[in-house]
Amino acid sequence: MVKKYVDGETKEERKTRKVLEKVQKSVEDVQILPQKSVNNKYYVLCLKHGTKYSSEYVNKLYNMVMRNCTLDIEFVCLTDNAEGIKSNVTILPLPDYLQGWWCKPYMFSSDLPLNGKVLYVDLDVVISNNIDKLFEFTDSWATIRDFTRKMRPTWKKYNSSVVMFQAGSLNNFWQDFINKQKEHQRKFHGDQDWLYDVAQRTAHHAVLYPDTWILSWKWEIRQNKDLHYNMPRGKRQLRTIEHVTPPNDCCITVFHGDPNPENCEDPWVVNNWK
Repeated sequence: MVKKYVDGETKEERKTRKVLEKVQKSVEDVQILPQKSVNNKYYVLCLKHGTKYSSEYVNKLYNMVMRNCTLDIEFVCLTDNAEGIKSNVTILPLPDYLQGWWCKPYMFSSDLPLNGKVLYVDLDVVISNNIDKLFEFTDSWATIRDFTRKMRPTWKKYNSSVVMFQAGSLNNFWQDFINKQKEHQRKFHGDQDWLYDVAQRTAHHAVLYPDTWILSWKWEIRQNKDLHYNMPRGKRQLRTIEHVTPPNDCCITVFHGDPNPENCEDPWVVNNWK
């Protein structure tokens, strides 16, 4: 039974306790996965919440990973709706008090029944080459520089489209987020701004992947990034079609903002997003 009041606690302390009690209750129903050795267990993790992306995005990401990874991986999806997702995908439920991109910090929780190296990948990507090196790059945690780097070469902030870490090793990040959830949501534009901030405050900095391994399709591979602005956000297409391909050392292309992969008519994207 959840306690409504505890003697001597402040109103703010009570709010924090209630949030933590919700977290504990939600993980009681999480599917328990078979435990395997940390040394040889690898996960690719994605996140599907709300209606922004359909199950098709999860299934195509699964297909692309399986074509482009030689490691023995388990593909896992954190979601609030598993309908239509391939049976090969392990489903973990999202807590119902998280919404939008603010679901993402939950991947760092040590309550998730994962045991090994986790490679988190956003759904709006197209995989272009073997991704084994993303797991093998470091034994610490890794992410990428935000694509603002295209306009500002010295830009250091993170983009959370791809994050690799040992399961449970960044639980202090999750605790930081959940202890001041509303404050962080007011202060930061999105999860990756919070992620950069907590890494600086705790001196637990990410190792950055080489920029060339993970590229923005719109800003770093194409020549023209102009969109049809008479289309609704989330559905906008590029004004031109370009016959371009990623460089050889690029293994993931990211479709931040518009267009989403399904709305990009560049032939390489059409041939590889499947």
